[in-house]
Amino acid sequence: MADIEPLWGVDDLSAFLGVPVHTIRGWRSKNYGPPARKVGKHLRWDPAKVREWFHGLDQDAA
Repeated sequence: MADIEPLWGVDDLSAFLGVPVHTIRGWRSKNYGPPARKVGKHLRWDPAKVREWFHGLDQDAA
């Protein structure tokens, strides 16, 4: 299982995307952003899924 990356918390996601944590929380309320899962009471993101989501963004929308 050494090839599996650790899951990211909101601070990790914020650093990767270069957006404030507040923005990520706003996205969640609007059902936008990379898919997250709850682990207990904590939100966690799979880095591979985040990258997949990011690469799937429409560049024309930027």
